Amino acid sequence: MEMLLFRVWALLAMIPFPGATEEIFEVSVWPDQALVKLGQSLMVNCSTTCPYPGPSGIETFLKKTQVDKGPQWKEFLLEDVTENSVLQCFFSCAGIQKDTSLGITVYQPPEQVILELQPSWVAMGEALTVKCHVPRVVPLENLSLTLLQGNQELHRKNFMSLAVASQSAEVTINVKAQREDDRCNFSCRAELDLSSHGGGLFHSSSAIKVLRIFGFPPPILEMEELYPLAGRDINVTCSGHVLTSPSPTLRLKGAPDAPAPGETAWLLLTTREEDNGRNFSCEASLEVQGQRLIKTTAMQLHVLYKPRLEESDCPGNQTWVKGTEQMLMCIPKGNPTPTLVCTWNGVIFKLDVPQKATQNHTGTYCCTATNQLGSVSKDITVLVQGLDEGISSTIFIIIIVALGVGVVTIALYLNYKPCKIERQKLPYRQKEKNEEESQFAVQRGEKCNAHNC
Repeated sequence: MEMLLFRVWALLAMIPFPGATEEIFEVSVWPDQALVKLGQSLMVNCSTTCPYPGPSGIETFLKKTQVDKGPQWKEFLLEDVTENSVLQCFFSCAGIQKDTSLGITVYQPPEQVILELQPSWVAMGEALTVKCHVPRVVPLENLSLTLLQGNQELHRKNFMSLAVASQSAEVTINVKAQREDDRCNFSCRAELDLSSHGGGLFHSSSAIKVLRIFGFPPPILEMEELYPLAGRDINVTCSGHVLTSPSPTLRLKGAPDAPAPGETAWLLLTTREEDNGRNFSCEASLEVQGQRLIKTTAMQLHVLYKPRLEESDCPGNQTWVKGTEQMLMCIPKGNPTPTLVCTWNGVIFKLDVPQKATQNHTGTYCCTATNQLGSVSKDITVLVQGLDEGISSTIFIIIIVALGVGVVTIALYLNYKPCKIERQKLPYRQKEKNEEESQFAVQRGEKCNAHNC
């Protein structure tokens, strides 16, 4: 009986227990961290401590090929690795399966770093755009871009929050161009730090870009006097700003000749009353990288002159129609703008208020225009006519014109008709004369025969 129990115990001792088996075998993978350059291959070794392993292998969506094996290990080649993944290595031992995982991280170092200055020539004080672009780099969360002016760091950007799927990075800043920035070097440095994935630090820099600054403020337009008296000679000059570099080409509107590049344009002007309000412009042009830039400064001339009351704007004889709204028409000229005062019978007449015309408005008005340079006066005679007088006058004029036309027509007719009648009757008179001569000849012949002539 005791022998039977020993044999049963020995048999049971030979049967493996699950708990004991899990404790005595392990599964491992090499490398324990995988960092693969984009598109490259990776060799993976999967092994176990189980003395007699069962089914084993790796699970991955990557293209895999088993290249070697041993009693307790297998080696695989993963090809064309283009994205991050997690690989599972598994072994079974005595009906129990164990696995372990391997994280694969794909990287692409920043091999191409592109820097742009927009524009590469910029006017002093204007905005300049500095842009750095890396077209292909992964993983972006480990990338940093630094913009440099000389050795000075202008801006630094990390890409921790950018989507992992993206493979390009960019940083852009705007800076104000200063005069001391001329001929400064700008560059961009890209750094990919893979130390957290078991790798190293990859870095690359862009080509150096040189910034050119040109000063191009608006040109300077100067007048010897802004408010000259009529008849005075003044100089008008057009010159480039002292900060303009290189020297611009200048053009003064109204000047007879264009100056050489960098030289001042000028004009000697004798002011007239008609020049009041005349606009002058000074234009500067500068060619930068094949493009012509133009800036203009404008100014208006104000010519001072005494008041004038011209017949065209202030007629000396004016006719009003009785019962209609009328205003005295008189607009003075002058600079400064003159004030106008008109009196009638010693009383100031309101010029800005229309008045119903009556016979009482007939008379002579004295108008005086005044400014700081003097004054001028003029008498204006106003005649108020009734509406019927106006119509009668119009009818009378029409009748006179009609009679005149009639007389001229009759005179022309009488002058033309006798000539025509004379020309028409001439042949008939000649015919009658010929007939009379023939009859006279016949009668004379008969008389001769009777007298034996």
